Amino acid sequence: MHAPDGFIDVPVSAAAGVLAAGAIAVSLRGARRELDDTARPGAGAGAERTAPLAGLVAAFIFAVQMLNFPVAAGTSGHLLGGALAAILVGPYTGVLCVSVVLLLQSVLFADGGLTALGVNITTMALTTTVVAYALFHGLVKVLPRSRRSVTAASFVAALVSVPASAVVFTLLYAVGGTTDVSIGKVATAMVGVHVLIGLGEAAITALTVAAVIAVRPDLVHGARGLRQKLKLRVNGELVDAPETAEPVPAPARSPRRVWIAGLVTSLVLAGFVSFYASANPDGLEKVAADHGIDKQAEEHAVADSPLADYGVKDVDDARLSGGLAGVIGVGVTVVAGTGVFWAVRRRRTADEQAEATSPAGTSV
Repeated sequence: MHAPDGFIDVPVSAAAGVLAAGAIAVSLRGARRELDDTARPGAGAGAERTAPLAGLVAAFIFAVQMLNFPVAAGTSGHLLGGALAAILVGPYTGVLCVSVVLLLQSVLFADGGLTALGVNITTMALTTTVVAYALFHGLVKVLPRSRRSVTAASFVAALVSVPASAVVFTLLYAVGGTTDVSIGKVATAMVGVHVLIGLGEAAITALTVAAVIAVRPDLVHGARGLRQKLKLRVNGELVDAPETAEPVPAPARSPRRVWIAGLVTSLVLAGFVSFYASANPDGLEKVAADHGIDKQAEEHAVADSPLADYGVKDVDDARLSGGLAGVIGVGVTVVAGTGVFWAVRRRRTADEQAEATSPAGTSV
């Protein structure tokens, strides 16, 4: 789904860049609240470590995006990640997570054009996150408040977010496409193949959310306030325990084990499993080749990067080259992502301290 330079003309690419920049600015403000979630009901002290977990989510998305899976007719797909990020760490932080991944992929790995970065953030970060979280939030409000409901809502939200992204790309192409191709054909092909890719996205998202909820539901933004009903044995039978008036805070537990497990998983996926990913073109590449959208595609500005095409330059062994590139990518993403989210959270803390010490904030 990474659009290269040349698919969309300069004016529309620039407009998408402005939209993406505005979305990131809004997300930075919103993420300050999401990353400082110690005051949320039932969050517990362990929720204070959201910043490094958000960095881990970005690294995990980078790793899983290397795992193209076959869908149909010589086409593959990969995780976009907006739904997963929004549900795990919140919609604003989710936009930033995917944006960090897209920026690093473009600059370091020549994946997705530099002038098309605004287009890719708009379609892959902004659209997927907004659509997925809006649908997820609506579903969890009407479904029973349980782990299964959160997992089911995650599946549906992720499934819908992928064709939604394809629709937005088609709209951008309709306005600024550089080739004369029937928009009806492009829309049909894009939505059709991305519905199939959405099934893979939905499965990965639901399985990941379910796995984290099973061990630490307090770390999942979309499951906050979720409590397992207590059972009491009365006269040999299990009955529901009475509801307490106030939610009992989760015990203070470090998320270190979850972080380590997630990082190891990301490294294994990117460094080893990615070698077995499908070599078929992804949905956008396939549609572009079949319908001539790629006639004006331009070579990436950093096509000679040492890590271009997810391989390490001058390393002849393909398995080793790809594995090293994946490991480097995960490492850079987790460091860059964590740094960004720590900076965002520290900015909120600094703003609150300044407000508290200002004359207007001083109590009399």
